[in-house]
Amino acid sequence: MVIRSFTLALAAALLAACTVGPDYVRPDLPVPAEFARQQAGDAPAAVEQGGVARVSADAEFWLGFDDPVLTALVDESLRANHDLRIALSRYDSANALLRGARLDRFPTVTAQASGVDGRSSADQAPGLARDDREYERYEAGAALSWELDLFGRVRRGVEARRAEAWASASDLDAMQIAVVSEVVRTYADLRGQQERLRVARGNADNQRETLRLVQALFDAGRGTEFDTSRARAQLEATLARVPALESSVAVAMHRLAVLSGRPPAALIAQLDAPRPLPTLPDRLDADAPGTVLRRRPDVAAAEHRLQAATARIGVATADLFPKFTLSGLVGSQAIDAGSLFERDSETGFVALGVDWSFLDVGRVRARIAAADADAEGELARYQQAVLVALEETENALIRYARARTEDGHLERAAADSANAARLARLRFDAGAADLLEVLDAERTRLQAEDAFADARTRSVVAAVGVYRATAGGWPDRTPNRVKIADR
Repeated sequence: MVIRSFTLALAAALLAACTVGPDYVRPDLPVPAEFARQQAGDAPAAVEQGGVARVSADAEFWLGFDDPVLTALVDESLRANHDLRIALSRYDSANALLRGARLDRFPTVTAQASGVDGRSSADQAPGLARDDREYERYEAGAALSWELDLFGRVRRGVEARRAEAWASASDLDAMQIAVVSEVVRTYADLRGQQERLRVARGNADNQRETLRLVQALFDAGRGTEFDTSRARAQLEATLARVPALESSVAVAMHRLAVLSGRPPAALIAQLDAPRPLPTLPDRLDADAPGTVLRRRPDVAAAEHRLQAATARIGVATADLFPKFTLSGLVGSQAIDAGSLFERDSETGFVALGVDWSFLDVGRVRARIAAADADAEGELARYQQAVLVALEETENALIRYARARTEDGHLERAAADSANAARLARLRFDAGAADLLEVLDAERTRLQAEDAFADARTRSVVAAVGVYRATAGGWPDRTPNRVKIADR
């Protein structure tokens, strides 16, 4: 009857349990219906090739570049990048802590056993013979301890751990985006620097031929030392570009190797052969700002941490109320090992403990105030993450639009400069133009072709920036074991 009555009273108490502290509500933030750059119609009309593409949330955008070397680098980086492994380990740790917090909702059961074979001293048992002072004692049992979560301290703790696990998962997604975009950006920079190196070497070959002709004229008495020196100076200026470009190519190769989890020199042979930069659409349209914000893992991580901080207010508030703990023991005690677990050797107890910090309410309220301040800080962090996400997307859209406009102009400038240099050489060979005209045309050609290669590289980098800012084109490529234990 006593046990039945206690059980009924306990069930009634659990049914009446409440969860103290504020419930999390997503902050209502003003978000524009469209990005300003899309409203302004920033498609570069001067660029006729390509088309309009919308950033996709599930397409692997780098596959659109149709470059198997790049695809292999991205796949390897997603598998072996060490920054991703670090982020994954942090997620695993957060998920393990969540599992531990969930177990706090259930009783803790432990088992223990002991055996003692001792002898009391003559001072402890005066008047007894040595053999009479010897004794044995054996114990075995199972103990139970259970915090009755009447005011939600444990539930709020689980809520906080769950939100932290989701934040760690979002951090992992953000790291995946950062790694892939860095791989694509560095690869584009590599191919762009290789193209600029090709341009510099090709122009150096042309200028070397010009110098040879001028030198031949000088040797034949039909030229001047001034023309020879001027042609040689332009060749040396062009050759001076080569070492810096070779250095940039090597640095990009080293960076790609490390991003894919390999030593810096591991990809030199694989990446040494130049490949063209990809053809890009002249405009990339992002989804609505609200959709972009929902996709951005950094915004999601900031919101999950705000939710965790809100739950921790409840954990601190629960200390204002008494904490009830149910404990019990079932076991056996005997003075002989063979008598353990016999009918008359059983022992046990059931106890209900109460711990209340009402006399220490000042410290409790201080902890609540600290939790409130932490939540306020996380709210500001979340609001800042939203603003930064909108800013980055606006910046990425305008950079790409303007880069494509610049790209188109420089492409035509490079083609016209190459044609002008060809015509100047023909005029020089026919005696209709002097050397200065040829050198000036060749210098202009080098500058225009180099500027076009640089602009095309920046266009690819800007496209990657759009995908990164909008978190588009990033399918779930994380390992299968990355799962949240409890949504």
